Amino acid sequence: MEKRQWIGCPLCGHKTRVQIRADTMLVNFPLFCPKCRQETLITVKNQKINIITGPDAKTQC
Repeated sequence: MEKRQWIGCPLCGHKTRVQIRADTMLVNFPLFCPKCRQETLITVKNQKINIITGPDAKTQC
């Protein structure tokens, strides 16, 4: 039996609807939280979750 883990929302900590296994690899995955209704880009490798923060948009003057 393989160990599965629920991915928690990085913003509110609530459990999302996505599970990962030990061999799961996700790159630039848009994780949606049904509780706080926010979407976050994540990368998963070896059950280690990294949050991707992009550069802030700058206004043109």
